[in-house]
Amino acid sequence: MEANTKHVVLITGGANGIGKGIANTLSKTMTVVVADLNKDAGDLLVSENPLIRFKHVDVAIESEVEALIDDIIRQHGRLDSVINNAAIADPYNAPLETLDLSYWHKVIAVNLTAPLLVTKYSLPHLRKQQGAVINMSSTRALQSEPNTEAYSASKGGIVALTHSLAISLGPDVRVNCISPGWIDVINDPLRPIDHEQHPVGRVGMPDDITGLVKFLISEDARFITGQNFVVDGGMTKKMIYQE
Repeated sequence: MEANTKHVVLITGGANGIGKGIANTLSKTMTVVVADLNKDAGDLLVSENPLIRFKHVDVAIESEVEALIDDIIRQHGRLDSVINNAAIADPYNAPLETLDLSYWHKVIAVNLTAPLLVTKYSLPHLRKQQGAVINMSSTRALQSEPNTEAYSASKGGIVALTHSLAISLGPDVRVNCISPGWIDVINDPLRPIDHEQHPVGRVGMPDDITGLVKFLISEDARFITGQNFVVDGGMTKKMIYQE
């Protein structure tokens, strides 16, 4: 196999939403591998952008993660960056009195354990490249609505996992976290108040996250690790009083 000199990046949960936006942008200059459980969405992504490589994987299953990383190295010879983006995105669960423990375990497995597994099996290859990991959290790690315990706990765990990994894996591998706020990923009709309540005057778009991802995996960010970057148009800094 001819030596690959292009930056190789793995994006989990990259067939939809924020992950899809990241994949399309990074594919312009890098080799992008998207791993996603949604095969139809993955196939559509590749049909829209043939530069992207799609792998049908459940990142909550350890054996599938190990096989995924082996496959990437076999095909591309290297792995420079990992974007742990896969998640059960619905933040709401049943009220605590009726919350099924199996649902809690499922959310934790996908949203928190999977990033640990992907990083674990990527680590030897990331070390060779002095690479980077980005974990996707949420502003819900910092503030909550009612009945969001599973999602909030998983995303809070991601923030803590990020700084613990940064200390364990440094100086060879940098690990950072991004906590998006309201990002419009499905182009729902939005009301003026949806935009106006943000200090920047609008709801976020996937490109608002993509630019930060591109920076954090670049050499320009080589002095940044263990950090959580909140990208929410200022919403978590806004006092809200009901009148």
